[in-house]
Amino acid sequence: MTGNIEKRIEDIQLSKCPVRNVLDHIAAKWTTLILLQLDDGPKRFNALGRALPDISKRMLTQSLRDLERDGLVSREVFPTKPPSVEYTLTPMGASLLQPIMGLIGWAQKSMPAIDKARISFDKASVVVKRISI
Repeated sequence: MTGNIEKRIEDIQLSKCPVRNVLDHIAAKWTTLILLQLDDGPKRFNALGRALPDISKRMLTQSLRDLERDGLVSREVFPTKPPSVEYTLTPMGASLLQPIMGLIGWAQKSMPAIDKARISFDKASVVVKRISI
């Protein structure tokens, strides 16, 4: 009985873990690319869409809303006809770029070793499957 209570408490604490929470958000498919685009300065919605041609308008809208909600991006509407909207990194969003660049550097440096490890693992898995069949 005590083990179940401890496990529930551990699960609750994991759900409140700030690192896990942040990584869940920045690991979204387009988040990092949008933040890197905004590092060059404010951009309008269509400019972001052109810079990221594989993203749908719906996904760009949702990603920008999520970033705005998290305080990483600000949205400014200009009273023009039609209204124009510009997105800018907030100071908190800008402060996230250095850790992201560190992760990008690590990924680029480590990818050959990761690929090699995956190939080795997959080969070993095939051998195990053949033996068990």
